[in-house]
Amino acid sequence: MTQQPQSVGIESPLGPLQLWAEDGQITGLDWQEGPELTDQTPKVLHDAALQLSAYFRGELTAFDLPMRLGPGDFQAIFQNALLNIPYGETRTYGDLAKEIGVSAQAAGQACGANRIPTLVPCHRVLGASSLGGFSGAGGVETKVELLKLEGAGGLLI
Repeated sequence: MTQQPQSVGIESPLGPLQLWAEDGQITGLDWQEGPELTDQTPKVLHDAALQLSAYFRGELTAFDLPMRLGPGDFQAIFQNALLNIPYGETRTYGDLAKEIGVSAQAAGQACGANRIPTLVPCHRVLGASSLGGFSGAGGVETKVELLKLEGAGGLLI
């Protein structure tokens, strides 16, 4: 039986975040406040909150969480490609497009449709001659802060 989506809020250096989960998998991350952690918070949300906090402190470079990628096969394939970009490294939309056999425009659209930003690192994808966009609150400025946190700030000069 499918559970109702549940959420929890965490504070981050980039503002409040709300994590969503359903059936034991992370399904979303929004740039807004969410409910506090309680004894009733599902384990996956508790684990995600702890891991995100460690990430923002610079103590975690890879997330180990069950995540529901997608929706759809193409989005899941694209998100898996994002998950393969190592911490502190970047790729271009064109690089990812070649890797999965689509246009750079399709890669950009898939990046913008990522429902689990930061955990699925769409911030590590740049345009060929620009930073590209970012769908999280604060837009490109937030993308820059995430890249700096990961030590990829040298790319921004």
